[in-house]
Amino acid sequence: TMKSAVFATLLASAAAFAPASQKASSSALAAFENELGAQPPLGFYDPLGLVADGDQENFDRLRYTEVKHGRVAMLAVVGYLVQEAGVRLPGDIDYSGTSFASIPNGFAAFKAIPAGGLVQLLLFVGLLEACVMTDLTGEAEFSTDFRNGAIDYGWDTFDEETKLKKRALEINQGRAAMMGILGLMVHEQLGVSVLP
Repeated sequence: TMKSAVFATLLASAAAFAPASQKASSSALAAFENELGAQPPLGFYDPLGLVADGDQENFDRLRYTEVKHGRVAMLAVVGYLVQEAGVRLPGDIDYSGTSFASIPNGFAAFKAIPAGGLVQLLLFVGLLEACVMTDLTGEAEFSTDFRNGAIDYGWDTFDEETKLKKRALEINQGRAAMMGILGLMVHEQLGVSVLP
């Protein structure tokens, strides 16, 4: 009986390494595999099954959120690195004489910025959310088009293929920036210097 138990255990552990049967691609995969952002090497990647039901409205909302967070992360990475390099605004952050140069980098800044400054930051972000990072005019070509008829920078001169390429680049750069700012924050918490 001991030999039988050992044999059964070995058989069960060997089965754990056997190739699993592959399921046919889901309807969600088929629905979104050609969407902007589904790029090599991963293609359409939804490991948490957030759009497993194939709901286009849900997918569009998540893509909108992804691009918006990517844009914020790109600004965050640049801001973090500029501050780490020692670049600061001139002057004081408040009337008591606290200079911008005296505010530390990263998470420590939240403790050093006066409460009024933090309130101003939150109000500014709220203003951006309500009045800038939204389609106010109804002229948007796609969900993350926030030009509102005011800013173009030559976008309307591009052909459709170039526009799709540039939007795909923005998605990829936003994804990289989200990982980048996460890495910078983790390194800061671990006490590892970002710049030599």
